[in-house]
Order: sequence, then structure tokens, then C-alpha cells
Amino acid sequence: MQDDIKSQIEARAQKLLASKKTLQLATSTVGGTPTASYAPFVRKGKDFYVYTSELSRHTADLRMTGDASILVIENEASAENLFARRRITFSCFVLEIPRQTPEWNEAIGQFENTFGEAFARIRPLPDFVLFCLEPLEAFYVEGFGRAYRMSRELTDPVHVRGTGHGAKPPPE
Repeated sequence: MQDDIKSQIEARAQKLLASKKTLQLATSTVGGTPTASYAPFVRKGKDFYVYTSELSRHTADLRMTGDASILVIENEASAENLFARRRITFSCFVLEIPRQTPEWNEAIGQFENTFGEAFARIRPLPDFVLFCLEPLEAFYVEGFGRAYRMSRELTDPVHVRGTGHGAKPPPE
């Protein structure tokens, strides 16, 4: 793949991610029962931070398994085709961040700056927990036949080839 094409794909993936304030969160229990949810997030470098209640099932899942999958996806209203919405999926390693540590304070400050009064109401609640979701890899889909495996920084796209639906892979 040519460098200019790679740069364009990277820019589109990064633009999609930059346009989002919430992510879809997929977790599972130790026994494998899946949970789907969502959470507002902030980023520091490549990492995502979510602040979730201990009352939610996904918080227990994150603590017990230490892994999650996250999805950011194009809005339905702006999608050309609802069967081919632009999206990025990240496989993540999960760490719980202890309260009042430098990392916790920095992430909480980002939440305050990003979400303002809405966050100020939940910040002091003792049942809320901060998690760092560290991406291991990314998968970016722009539409039919346009899927790319990427680094966790959304660089170095590699076109995923295959013959799904009986089609021939597109030429490079």
C-alpha cells in the first residue's frame, strides 16, 4: 500500500475517533457471559479512561477479567449505509487506577474539562471507579471491502483481505 494512501486511511480513522466522547464497551464475566454497555471516555496518549459505577455489571467484568473490547462507530444519521458504518474496534488490556494517585488525578481532570457539570455530579460518588483501557490492536472498517488492521495508535493500516460473500479481494 502506498504511503499517501496509508496516511489518508490513518487520518480518517483518527478523525472518527477524535469526533467521539463515548465508546461502546464489550466485556464478559469470568464464565464467559457477555455484557454490552457504553461509557464516556477521555484519552491520554493511546489509552482510554472510563469512570464507571461499581453497581454496573461491566465494572465487575473489567475487574475480574482484565480485558475488554471497545467500539467507536459512525453516527447512524450521517452514515451512507447502515450496514457499512465506519467504525474502530480496539482489543484492550484493563487496569483499575487507584484513587488519588497522579494518574487518577490527571484523568479525572480531563473528565472535568471534557464533561463539565455532568461529570462534577458523579466525581465524588464513592462507588465510581477509574479504569485505563490499554489498546493492544485496532481494527478500522470504512465500508464493504475496506477493513484494516492497525496499530493501537491507529497507524500502519494493513488491508484485511478475504473472499467473504464469494467476492474476490480488491487489487492494491
